[in-house]
Amino acid sequence: MKTLLRSLAVLAATASFAFGSEGWMTNWEEAKAKAKAENKPILINLTGSDWCGWCIKIEKEVFSSKDFKEYAAANVILMEADFPRKKELPADLKKQNEELKKQYLAGGYPTVWLLDAEGKKLSEDLGELKGGTKGYIAKLTELIAKSKAK
Repeated sequence: MKTLLRSLAVLAATASFAFGSEGWMTNWEEAKAKAKAENKPILINLTGSDWCGWCIKIEKEVFSSKDFKEYAAANVILMEADFPRKKELPADLKKQNEELKKQYLAGGYPTVWLLDAEGKKLSEDLGELKGGTKGYIAKLTELIAKSKAK
């Protein structure tokens, strides 16, 4: 019984390393590989999912909406780098997120960038973008079109 419970715990930790919030990847190398394979940009969200009021707000008002999820599934690879205070992340995920924080955090949370498959910025920080779901979709559509025109 203990072996079964231990195996389930390891499986749960591994699954959470592959995907964060619904539809969001948490493994940076896998996200870049998927972006390259599918020829899509990456939308990376640096978030404090369980303590940052603005992060929780953007998740509820934009990222969890049906329209955004449908748009994102067709157009971007979603990548989440979480910095929670109430739960402990696996050590390897914590280390990866700290590296992403050094490279991408723009002063505070949430910080959201549109990146190419190599991690190069294609946008300004989109963390405080106004207009809700429609505003996000419109801005991402514009940025993706602009990046493809280059």
